[in-house]
Amino acid sequence: MLRRVTTAPTSGGRVVVGFDGSKASLDALDWAAHQADLTDARLEILAAWEWPTSFGWAVPVPDDFDPESEVQSTLGDAVSSVRATHPALDIDARVVHGHPAPVLVQASKGASLLVVGSRGHGEFVGMLIGSVSEYCTTNAHCPVLVHRATT
Repeated sequence: MLRRVTTAPTSGGRVVVGFDGSKASLDALDWAAHQADLTDARLEILAAWEWPTSFGWAVPVPDDFDPESEVQSTLGDAVSSVRATHPALDIDARVVHGHPAPVLVQASKGASLLVVGSRGHGEFVGMLIGSVSEYCTTNAHCPVLVHRATT
């Protein structure tokens, strides 16, 4: 593998990646971590969550349902894996309450790159690009890479 050799510290900015625990987001995270490592950028991993909603009736949820804690645990496992592969990488991992699309677009302000998976936990599994990816590509404040994993 070729690596850039420098004598002075450089700053490659910030690579933001969306994470929801899906295979597509794990692949996007792996790619983003590699890119951040190559460019001496800081990696910012965002996992967004919302309360389940429906129209017309209440969604039953168990009394002990804690989606934020579940997302935090899944994110923690993913961060541990990234740290093992890229030990020198500066990583900021956060769980944010809100819909992922606007959360990621907001985080793209000042970023060098936004990375999202091609499909996450959406309802339309057969689509080539997910609704979050589409929203990010049309609204982000920086370049966006939609990572499509090979099968």
